[in-house]
Parts: sequence; C-alpha cells; structure tokens
Amino acid sequence: MEYRQLGTSDLKVPVLSFGAGTFGGSGPLFGAWGDTDAREARRMVDISLDAGITLFDTADVYSAGASETVLGAAVKGRRDRVLLSTKAGLPTGDGPDEAGTSGPRLVKATEDALRRLGTDHIDLFQLHAFDAAVPVEDVLAALDRLVRDGKIRHVGVSNFAGWQLMKSLSAADRHGYPRYVAHQVYYSLVGRDYEWELMPLGHDQGVGALVWSPLGWGRLTGRVRRGRPLPAGSRLHQTADYGPPVEDAYLYDVVDALDEVARETGRTIPQVALNWLLQRPTVSSVIIGARNEEQLRQNIGAIGWALTPEQTARLDAASHRTAPYPYFPYERQEGFARLNPPLTGRPAFPAA
Repeated sequence: MEYRQLGTSDLKVPVLSFGAGTFGGSGPLFGAWGDTDAREARRMVDISLDAGITLFDTADVYSAGASETVLGAAVKGRRDRVLLSTKAGLPTGDGPDEAGTSGPRLVKATEDALRRLGTDHIDLFQLHAFDAAVPVEDVLAALDRLVRDGKIRHVGVSNFAGWQLMKSLSAADRHGYPRYVAHQVYYSLVGRDYEWELMPLGHDQGVGALVWSPLGWGRLTGRVRRGRPLPAGSRLHQTADYGPPVEDAYLYDVVDALDEVARETGRTIPQVALNWLLQRPTVSSVIIGARNEEQLRQNIGAIGWALTPEQTARLDAASHRTAPYPYFPYERQEGFARLNPPLTGRPAFPAA
C-alpha cells in the first residue's frame, strides 16, 4: 500500500480507503448499496487492514447513523490502527436544527458521531455540503473550538464549489482557524468535472482529494455494456436518479476503452478505472466500497501496478469532454494554454 499526505496536512492516508456506506444499509438509496451487519463489517475491516487500508469513511446521513454505529463496532479494540472520517451537514430530519452547519448543529453532530463511532476523537471531520445560510467565519469558528477540544483532528469539506472552498480557506487564513485539508469529491472516468476548477484549486491551496464513487456510481463495474440491458442485479435500477448523470453513448465509449486496456493488462475494468484515478494530480485517496468480500478484494487489486503512459492517454481521450466556459479556451487556444498549462501528468502530493 502506498501512503500519501492528505493535502498539506501531516496526516498520511492510504491511496485506497474504505467507504462504509454499505454498513447497516437501509432505505431506498443506502439499502440498495448494501446492508452489511457488524459481523460482516468486522471481516471487511480485517481484510482492509491486512491490505494496508487504514482510512474508513462514513457520514451521519448514511442509513440514519447506522453506518457510523456499525463501523464503530467493527473497529472496536483497534482504534489506534485506523483513521476515522465522517461527514455532517446534510439534513437528518425535518426540524430546523437537523440540517446545515451552524455552530450548535456541528457540535451536536460531532457529539453524536463520537457516540456512534465509540471513540473520543474523529481524525477527519468533513462538511457534507456548503450551507449558504451560515457565514463561513461562523462555521470555521465552531470547527476551531472542536479541534481545540480534541474532538476533531483535521477538517475538510465535500461537494463544495470552487468559490465556496476558496472563500472558506481565505477566511481560515485571515482568522487563524483550521484550514480544510481535504475535499471529498466525485471523480471518475465518466465524471471528470473535478479537473476544471477544483483540481487546480486543490493543487494551489494544498487540499487533497478524497474521491467518492470512483466507478461512476456503479457504471464502471464491467457489467454495464453497449447493446445489453442493465443487469438485473445492478443497483442502478434503484439509485441512478440519486447520482451524477452519464449519457449512454459516452459511457459505452469509455467502457470500450477500459475493456481494451483491461485485456492488455490482465486486470478487471474496475481495477483499471481505479488505477487511472490513482495517477491523477491532487488525489490523496480513492474511496472504495464493497457489498461483499469478493468485491473488496477485487478493488484492492487496483494497486501494486501502473498503467502505461500510452494506456493512460487512450483512457484520457475516450473520457475527455469539452470543458464549459471559461475553461475551454485554456484547452483549445495556444495562447491561453501557454499561460495556464494543464495539471494532468503532474505528480500528486508526495508519498510517505
């Protein structure tokens, strides 16, 4: 296992981390992901630790807190061997105090997460979404108190726009509050919007990417193919409307390229898709999930080898989409490109 700095923090994370969204799964979304109980979860943690995966990610909205509870039980007795990451901010109920990132809400969310996880501190606490109703200074002040109290070690965000993240980082610098060191983002071979603004921002400001849904919301498993109906067991039947949209023609072109590279390398399509992400700038860790042991072991097979530059270029070409304004001139016009060379090909943050 390779370990990388999380942004410019002192936290070293494995290049693959485990997403516990399947733990305790219930409801139309998380129930379709999986319903791993405490016994199965402990086995998943065993396999992960044996492979060097030490970072486990969850959130308070995952199955109404059940994911945190099951994860806490699964790591009991070995807390010193793992890094725990959770998120808060999305609605957990209909009440006015059950959504957002106000100071009181963040304090309560942290206390609830600590209780469910069975720990006295959270290694990485992330805001699950930007809350436009609360000044960023107030959010950061609340997080600062939680860090000073030792309940949170590092702070990050998820699903922020570029201006929202930059405004928050500037306020943190101005007031001496903790900086966000991680941005948990959607990024995959069929979802490369992260590259247009958030990747350059992360590179400039030292914010590491934790990648969620690296297989394009279950589309890059190798089971979704051109000219075939959606497999009966695919979770996309229940969850497609919840996740990022992907045009069929584009998806099939990318899968065709993945299939070709997979045959050349002797790897599976998911392993190739994950390996491609591990070569991208600013990526600190790719979050993998699994319904069962077989899926987990297959995903772990994405490390320990590398795509060739030529294979990477083919995947880049198949998955490339024209960027929206104001980004497309920097791709298409030489004068713009000379002033702002692309990040693609630059190394990620240094490995341990």
